[in-house]
Amino acid sequence: MSLIKFDRRPVPLDTANYPRRIRFTKMEGAGNDYIYMEEFNWHIKYPGPLAVRMSDRNFGIGGDGIVLIGPPEPGLAYPADFRMRMFNADGSESPMCGNASRCVGKYLYDNGLTDKTVINLQTGAGLRVLELHLQDGKVAAVRVNMGSPRLEPEALPMLAPVTQGQPTPARGESFADREITAGGKTFKATAVSMGNPHLVVPYADLDSLDISALGPAFETHEWFPQRVNTEFIQVMARERIRMRVWERGSGETLACGTGACAALVACAINNWTARKAVVELRGGELQIEWAEDGNVYMTGPAEMVFTGEYIVR
Repeated sequence: MSLIKFDRRPVPLDTANYPRRIRFTKMEGAGNDYIYMEEFNWHIKYPGPLAVRMSDRNFGIGGDGIVLIGPPEPGLAYPADFRMRMFNADGSESPMCGNASRCVGKYLYDNGLTDKTVINLQTGAGLRVLELHLQDGKVAAVRVNMGSPRLEPEALPMLAPVTQGQPTPARGESFADREITAGGKTFKATAVSMGNPHLVVPYADLDSLDISALGPAFETHEWFPQRVNTEFIQVMARERIRMRVWERGSGETLACGTGACAALVACAINNWTARKAVVELRGGELQIEWAEDGNVYMTGPAEMVFTGEYIVR
């Protein structure tokens, strides 16, 4: 007989590692909500534990994680105006978040930190270029160059055998519309890296999907040593995709920008859709295009929710 843990209050933070009060801004892009903080005048040494506490929807501010905005690192191989670091609700760091990058662009412009409408942003997945679309002097939408997708399993990384009988994937060979077993069932899936790992899984009826059971089964699957984000999709038309997403480290979220890009790429290479489509998420819609230059472009909203001061305790 197992007992339910009665006291789920969070473990206190070591207050010596953080200032007593931290200014923050809550923002959301298609419902993907993060807590944004500046790192221009100080550096957060231990953002992981802070992400866990601040993201808690009962005992904290509530969100899918935290995003830190600051100056670019010196000595980069590419020119950057700013840098973003992103930490999931479980404290783990992710190299990139498409929805968060749009919010970073709005944060920087609307708060007067830049007057540029094209921003070069340093991320853990490399350079991302943000094109800001203004309305009444504020950012209404952002188009992000998400870079080129990678389809070879080692890019995720993914340890699945791609060719029958091979113990490891053939280098350069994609995992596209191939079988994988999770949660006691076998699915067809396509693996895509958008700077972070994604597995796109067609599902007949997203409304009946038990994502709280299947999501963790894919996230912690033995083929993914660094875990994986899983996009469950329904192709509605050549230019429309429905999607629900289970993000590693955060669980189900209302949207995932890199996941929407991975879904479009997966659909295009399997000839299920065109190379440009609307991805319909639980939190809104994103316009995704896999352009002829090889890059994936994402356009979508970014919204301020509220600002405040978090008291470290």
